[in-house]
Amino acid sequence: MAHVPQIKIPATYMRGGTSKGVFFRLQDLPEAARTPGAARDALLLRVIGSPDPYGKQTDGMGGATSSTSKTVIIAKSSRPDHDVDYLFGQVSIDKAFVDWSGNCGNLSAAVGPFSISAGLVDPSRVPRDGVATVRIWQTNIGKTIIGHVPITDGAVQETGDFELDGVTFPAAEVRLEFMDPAAEEEGAGGAMFPTGNLVDDLEVPGVGTLKATMINAGIPTIFVDAEAIGYKGTELQDAINSDDKALAKFETIRAHGAVRMGLIKHIDEIATRQHTPKVAFVARPAAYVASSGKQVAAGDVDVLVRAMSMGKLHHAMMGTAAVAIGTAAAIPGTLVNLAAGGGEREAVRFGHPSGTLRVGAQASHVDGEWVVKKAIMSRSARVLMEGWVRVPGDSF
Repeated sequence: MAHVPQIKIPATYMRGGTSKGVFFRLQDLPEAARTPGAARDALLLRVIGSPDPYGKQTDGMGGATSSTSKTVIIAKSSRPDHDVDYLFGQVSIDKAFVDWSGNCGNLSAAVGPFSISAGLVDPSRVPRDGVATVRIWQTNIGKTIIGHVPITDGAVQETGDFELDGVTFPAAEVRLEFMDPAAEEEGAGGAMFPTGNLVDDLEVPGVGTLKATMINAGIPTIFVDAEAIGYKGTELQDAINSDDKALAKFETIRAHGAVRMGLIKHIDEIATRQHTPKVAFVARPAAYVASSGKQVAAGDVDVLVRAMSMGKLHHAMMGTAAVAIGTAAAIPGTLVNLAAGGGEREAVRFGHPSGTLRVGAQASHVDGEWVVKKAIMSRSARVLMEGWVRVPGDSF
């Protein structure tokens, strides 16, 4: 019996923020996978090791969590005033499904460093020493991200003393600007608040009627009050991820919120949209012990936030959800803003399971609509391994 040999595909395994993913240059993919479709999805599923009924992704590069089951495709941009196009694929762990509906804010931090090192940024835009500004077109959501990448001796600087809760070791700081973060393609006509309200009554069968802020910024997100669903906002992963009833409740909230946001027409469609929207719950500041054992005092944060990602409580915070948090916090009257004490603000420090994070956003009221021109936060990124990934030649 003849056996199909494996093929090699140039790839880089990178950490960006609190996520990890396999990065590809578009030009390096097999020809059948250079365009969207079944072949591309099948290839990425095989690379990551999905679908895996064991839930471990042992036979692939995935790490069996939503934070580590990720793929990125980068190409030189044909758009004016942009350096690269960045496409993100969230790979399901147990299903044969790649979700292309949203961005990964954490891996956004690795896009600039990867693009420079991979020769996709014009060398004239990279200083010998200093900071390179990489103009990124985020293809999934049609938005611009500006990455500020430190450069030393003409190469990307990866080491440094910037510490990020949820990441074990310090590294170089990569500052990100998410421009005009309200998602135009999502929901009712692209409005930041697709229902037209800062707070809605969201009816969820089996759960009740919840106050909810539903916002399209960074990533479509449904915010609810922690107390209303029986939590304090200080929970760590095990408190929720080991509770099947709780997970089912959050998925039901997500499905009904997605319908209200105009992202799907019927709750049954939520199974084909695992990456978006996100569900998060907020609470006023309180002391807790982070997953690392670090003490977080009530005075260290403005608000507590816990967020669900791909059906599980996230170990820290998704970068795109951090943009949603910063944006909502800047707009008086949202649940996030109220939990943070109300009033006007241009930055918020929130507590998450791994510690704290600061994100800034400037909001203004224009012609009766809230507008946020950009959200700003810092992350770090590092190459973990580079070379080739191998997959059986008949796997896509």
